[in-house]
Amino acid sequence: MFVSNNRTMPKTLSTQKISKSTIQTILSYAESQGASYSEFRSMELNNQSITLKNLSVERVLDSNSDGCNIRLIFDESWGFCATNSFRLDDLKRCVEDAINMAKLTKILNKDPVHIADEPSYNDNFVSEFEVNPFEVPLTEKIDRLKHISNLSLKDKFITFTDFDLKQVEEKTIFANTTGSFITQTRVRSQGQMTATHYDKAANAFENMRTLAPPVGRGWEYYLPGGYDFEAESISFPELIKEKLNSPSVKPGLYDLVIHPSNLWLTIHESIGHATEYDRALGYEANYAGTSFATPDKCGSLQYGSKLLNVTGDRITPNGLSTVGYDDEGVKAQQWDIIKDGVLVDYQLNRQMAADRGVRSNGCAYADSFSHIPIQRMPNVSLKAGNEKCSTDDLISKVENGIYILGDKSWSIDMQRFNFQFTGQRFYKITNGKLDGQINNVAYQGNTLDFWNSLAGIGDKSTYVLGGAFNCGKGQPGQIAPVSHGCPTALFKNVNVLNTNQESSND
Repeated sequence: MFVSNNRTMPKTLSTQKISKSTIQTILSYAESQGASYSEFRSMELNNQSITLKNLSVERVLDSNSDGCNIRLIFDESWGFCATNSFRLDDLKRCVEDAINMAKLTKILNKDPVHIADEPSYNDNFVSEFEVNPFEVPLTEKIDRLKHISNLSLKDKFITFTDFDLKQVEEKTIFANTTGSFITQTRVRSQGQMTATHYDKAANAFENMRTLAPPVGRGWEYYLPGGYDFEAESISFPELIKEKLNSPSVKPGLYDLVIHPSNLWLTIHESIGHATEYDRALGYEANYAGTSFATPDKCGSLQYGSKLLNVTGDRITPNGLSTVGYDDEGVKAQQWDIIKDGVLVDYQLNRQMAADRGVRSNGCAYADSFSHIPIQRMPNVSLKAGNEKCSTDDLISKVENGIYILGDKSWSIDMQRFNFQFTGQRFYKITNGKLDGQINNVAYQGNTLDFWNSLAGIGDKSTYVLGGAFNCGKGQPGQIAPVSHGCPTALFKNVNVLNTNQESSND
C-alpha cells in the first residue's frame, strides 16, 4: 500500500483563508439545519502551460482557481453549493442553498440517497515529487525545453519542433460530519516534443512525438535522470527519414507486439471506461456512451484470456490518479477489476457502493471547487507477467507481425466495444526479428475478441506507466488525470487496416 509521506504540506491560499474551526462550524450548521450528512471541500488549482515553436516561446499561460463547496444529504437527496468566498456568513448561505437544492432534486429522485460507510481520517497527503515545478523559475524551464528541442533541430532535415509543457498543482481540504479532516497536495506534469520534416516540393509533412507519458512528478522529470527526452530528440531525424522511406502495410491479420506507449490507450478506452459503474448501469450515456460490460455479466464475462489481470488503484507512486483519499474521503486502495480474464468488479463511489452493498473503492473526483464529485477513473493497469519475458522475447515468438509504439488517433463506439487505433511508429516483424519500419497502420477489432487474443505478456522490465492528462466525463464536463500501467504484450491474429487505402476509399 502507498503511504502518505512525512513532508510538510505547504500552506495554501485556502488554509490561509479558512480555519479548521470555521469548517467544523459550517458542518455543524448543516447538521442543525437538518442535513443527515455533509462535507466541505476546498480546492486551489494552479496551472501553467508553456509552448515553444522551434526555439521561440509561443505562449506562456498561468491560471489559478480557488474556492470551496458544501455537499450534503437532506431528506435522502443530494444538495450542493459552491462559492469562492471563505467568509462564515457566505458559507452558511451556501449550506442553505445546498439544502434548497436537495429539496428540489428530491422531486426527481427515484431512489433515496445512501452512501457506503467509511472510517474517519485525519491526515496530510503529499504526492511523490522532488521539485515543485511552480517553484522553478520560468527562464530555467524555457532554457531546458529549448535545449531538448535543439537536439533535433541540429539536423537540418528537421524543419521545426514544438514543445508543449503542462504543469498542475492541486491543493485540497476535505472534511465531513463523520470526523474526517484531510489535506492533500498533488503535482502532475505532461511534456511532449514533436519534430517535423516538411517536404516543400511535395507539400507534405511527417513528424514524430516523444513517447514520454504524463506523470504525477515534478520538474525532475525533465532533468537528467528523469525521462530521457534528449535521446528521443536526437533520434527523431533518422526515425522520420526511415518512416518516409518505409513501405505501406498490406492489410490483413497480424500478430501484434504492442508497447505500453500504445497499449495504455487501448486499456483506457476498452477497459477503463467500460468498467465505470455508472456507464455499466446506463446512467452515463451522453458523454462517450455507456458500456457493454453490464452488472449482470460481473463474475462470468470472459473479458480476455487468462493472462488478462487488470487492477484499479489510487496508490501507484507517481500515478496521475494517485491520491491519499478520494473526494468523498475514502482511503486510497487497490482492487481487481479483471482476474484471470474474468470481469470481477467495477469503479465505485460511495453511493454506487451502497447500492451494491460494499465499501467504496475510492473513485470520486471533482476537477474544481465549483464541480460536484462524480465517479471517475482510478489508475487502471494491466499486471505484468511473473515469468521472465522481455519485449525481444515476445518479438521472437512472431513469424509475421507488427511491433507498435506510441499512441495517435483512436475511435471506439458508444458501448466501448468496437474500436480502431493507430500509433506513432510501426515495425514489421519477420521470423522473430524486426524488419524495418512500415507505414499507414491501424488495428481494429472489438474489446472481447482483442483481449481474448492476448497470448503473451512481458515481465516487470517491460512495464511502463502511461496515461491521459485530461480524460473527459460528465455534464457539465469535467476532466481528470489517470494513469494506465502495462507491460509489452502479444496479441494473435488482429485485423490491420491500411489507413491510406481506407481514406482514399472514402
